[in-house]
Amino acid sequence: MLKTTINLEPGKKVYFASDQHFGAPTPQASKVREEKFIRWMDEIKEDAQVLFLMGDLFDFWHEWKHVVPKGYVRVLGKIAELKDRGIHIYFFVGNHDLWMKDYLEEEIGCTVFYQKQYFEMGGKQFLLAHGDGLGPGDKGYKRMKKLFTNPVAQWLFKWLHPDIAMKIALYLSQKNKMISGEEDKAFLGEEKEFLIIYSKEKLKTEKIDYFIYGHRHLPMVLDLEPGSKYINLGDWISYFTYGVFDEDFELKVFGK
Repeated sequence: MLKTTINLEPGKKVYFASDQHFGAPTPQASKVREEKFIRWMDEIKEDAQVLFLMGDLFDFWHEWKHVVPKGYVRVLGKIAELKDRGIHIYFFVGNHDLWMKDYLEEEIGCTVFYQKQYFEMGGKQFLLAHGDGLGPGDKGYKRMKKLFTNPVAQWLFKWLHPDIAMKIALYLSQKNKMISGEEDKAFLGEEKEFLIIYSKEKLKTEKIDYFIYGHRHLPMVLDLEPGSKYINLGDWISYFTYGVFDEDFELKVFGK
């Protein structure tokens, strides 16, 4: 089990945020949420040592060799500012931005992850993932993800003109329930929530203090067993929630 250890500096904190889906439902409507997210990053930059962006920052993202999607300049610029201040930025690819390649790494200096990761911070053990495709069930989405990550399918898609490709992708992103996440937004109960089931299975063989996910858009801190918590970070569409860790984890709401 590969694990990254982060030694927290005195007075510094680790922040987590997920599922901003910038660009949806329209670029104009998205800008209001983007401005709020920028204000939040301005607020945390004084004491942040690490920022985890846990997936679906964009409602759709695809990188061609010389082209990236239009927009998001202020958001990307603020992330770059935090990185330039010495804050470590870890970006988890979600189901809406799984076509991420090397743009954020080369232009901003983020570390990009495509799979779950293990961290040790403040003496606590973390398992971090966006959450899509983990656990039982969700077979329709898992089949779709295999298609989306297939090298041949990606090669064919990149030959579409970006204007056409983006129009198709944004439509599907918002209209297809398996992609958009509109299905099962309500809490299904511990015995049916696939990420909770997955976490409980992991605890049978691994010692994890915090399981932290996005994807489900349901802000929640749930005790799985003594000393182990399931955390969903919620989203920046309905809840504007984020996580913060120094000696313990806390889920907060940004209301400004």
